[in-house]
Amino acid sequence: MDTYEVALEKSKKLEADILKNPKKHRVLTGDRPTGKLHIGHYFGSLQNRVKLSKLGVPTCILIADYQVLTDHDAFDKISQNTKQLVIDYIAAGIEPSEDVIIFPHSYIPEANQLMLPFLTLVSNAELSRNPTVKEEIQAAGLKSVNAGMYTYPIHQACDILFCKGDVVPVGKDQLPHLEMTRNIARRFNEKFAKNNPIFPEPIALLSKTPSIAGLDGTQKMSKSRNNAIYLSSTEDETANLIKKAKTDSTRIITFDPENRPEVANLLSLISLCTNEEPEVIADRIGDGGAGLLKRTLIEALNEELRPLRIRRLELEKAPDYIDSVLRSGVKSAREMAVVTLDEVRRAMNMEI
Repeated sequence: MDTYEVALEKSKKLEADILKNPKKHRVLTGDRPTGKLHIGHYFGSLQNRVKLSKLGVPTCILIADYQVLTDHDAFDKISQNTKQLVIDYIAAGIEPSEDVIIFPHSYIPEANQLMLPFLTLVSNAELSRNPTVKEEIQAAGLKSVNAGMYTYPIHQACDILFCKGDVVPVGKDQLPHLEMTRNIARRFNEKFAKNNPIFPEPIALLSKTPSIAGLDGTQKMSKSRNNAIYLSSTEDETANLIKKAKTDSTRIITFDPENRPEVANLLSLISLCTNEEPEVIADRIGDGGAGLLKRTLIEALNEELRPLRIRRLELEKAPDYIDSVLRSGVKSAREMAVVTLDEVRRAMNMEI
């Protein structure tokens, strides 16, 4: 597996090539439909997806509905959550088109058929020691782990490779998952398609935005930890949540992530909205204390999200349009998956 430094270097080279040759690449990205998106998703991934799609990079945005079943019991809300994700995507600036598609992977049977051949290329030991899987099991507090959780990285490989995705925007913590996909692509090509490789080895496009902490100041922003501000929150709801955010007792505001993580987190959020350095913001607030710090964040965040929220309310009233986006995405994704599955069958000598 590449070190983080090697992955970062590859990411920089990939980013430079995307700027020169956007049509040469294909992005595969997505989310699990476990609820509405929050500002951690917005700053951490959504803004980058919008940027890539507007550059003209063909983009597949996958809603990983099957993967909800691995560690969540809220299957009764998957359909509603899927549609809420589409609303969040479009409100954030994603524009569905021939080159930008949104679809749930449960509707792409040809892609899911890649699971069996891919499973033969991976050992049980590799699945068991995947650090991302271990962390997700721990985070979900699972006492009994179903097999779907262990095969999660293989299913993710199917999601990435069926459309020949070669660009996968991820954070540092997702690198082990992506390395599994790279291994599967390489092993398939070496075993079945040595002369005419079928799958690219995807490269991580690493996020420049650091992991965004929740309003408790220390843990990653998450729905399950109840420390998030949702894109669908109103301005008043946002203000009330920020007023409850944890800070400290020192009145003079300074940017000191190590010793004052809660204050530093709020300054970082302001910085993401205004593109100012956190230290500059801290100097301006000075001895204004936590009250002025929070008021500054409330104003900056509500200003940043206002156009998105207006668009979101419009989309909530257009369910037929949301359904059409999904149907169109499924059609396009299946067309790609059929071609890939045919190539795989030919490579494995399974044609009839």
